[in-house]
Amino acid sequence: MITTADRLQSVQEYYFSRKLREVRQLMTEGKPIINMGIGSPDLAPDATVIEAMHQALWDDKAHEYQSYQGLPELRRGMADFYKKHFNVDLDFATEILPLMGSKEGIMYISLAFLNPGDEVLIPNPGYPTYASVTELVQAKAVYYDLKEDNKWQPDLEKLEQMNLSKVKLMWVSYPHMPTGANGTLELFEKLIVFGKKHNILIVNDNPYSFVLNDYPLSILQVDGAKEIALELNSLSKTYNMAGWRVGMVMGNAFLIEAVLKVKSNMDSGMFYGIQKGAIEALMLGKDWFDKQNKVYAKRRDLVFQLVEKMGCTFDKNSIGLFVWAKLPKGVLAEKFIDEVLIEKHIFITPGTVFGSNGEGYIRFSLCVSEAKIQEAIERF
Repeated sequence: MITTADRLQSVQEYYFSRKLREVRQLMTEGKPIINMGIGSPDLAPDATVIEAMHQALWDDKAHEYQSYQGLPELRRGMADFYKKHFNVDLDFATEILPLMGSKEGIMYISLAFLNPGDEVLIPNPGYPTYASVTELVQAKAVYYDLKEDNKWQPDLEKLEQMNLSKVKLMWVSYPHMPTGANGTLELFEKLIVFGKKHNILIVNDNPYSFVLNDYPLSILQVDGAKEIALELNSLSKTYNMAGWRVGMVMGNAFLIEAVLKVKSNMDSGMFYGIQKGAIEALMLGKDWFDKQNKVYAKRRDLVFQLVEKMGCTFDKNSIGLFVWAKLPKGVLAEKFIDEVLIEKHIFITPGTVFGSNGEGYIRFSLCVSEAKIQEAIERF
């Protein structure tokens, strides 16, 4: 009998992969499921983006292997985007690497910098992929607490009391997923100081900056950040291009070259037409963000009503693509969402998916039409 690699014993199938099978089964049985669990944008990219990809299909080089580094004009577009929105200067030739989604970047960064036994600081709650990839590359996940009473920010004084001698990398994600807490320049400055002091690579995963957020920030705005930090970003949520798989990683030339060494052995470049569409998307202006956020704001107001119907509390100042809600005291997240799924046919994400500090919380996606959210409210 063929056996699997030992590393597979350290991870489980991704929660949404497993849970959505159950949801699909209920749907095949005729149950009117409203899926409020997944952050997959239901809105379309701008028409100019789709047209740019369509026109690119007729280019002579459209169907050839593409550069591992992406088209120069795509990297220029990403550099211009960071200059325009964050006032961050990036060398498009050496400090930006396009990715097939930032999830790919999490794996490549881990492969590029982690040896077996290295330790990685991972937020609790936080994106589950940080931990699973850490385990797959045979490094050790070391969780640090994020708590509501500290605005979902790391307690760096507490981290300083730990033995950090084996820590090689620290994952942060602001705006924070799943809680919607925004970062601050003060927090980023402290993280850079912390990383330099302990020689820890700080990686900020930053795909939600432009969703319902008046103050987008990048960790690369901090002086000296490039010496010790990388930032991941994505067009998935910003431009409704989740299925297109376009992301990027930014940092100094040495760090980017290390990631490229891995990437160039794993794929053969991003499809030309997608790159052309991404270039067009990156040129969209404030009107695009205003139009999209107007839609999300209306949806969020309705979700707030739904959350109140469920007896939960929430932070009206949170940002991003989700609403993070606190359950009544003593109510367990997974038990609650299973009851709602069976009784009300609404799928919500339990906070425990994101770590033990997610117990007692649930997460709602804004990737649901106003009509569907209204229908969910009526079911209560």
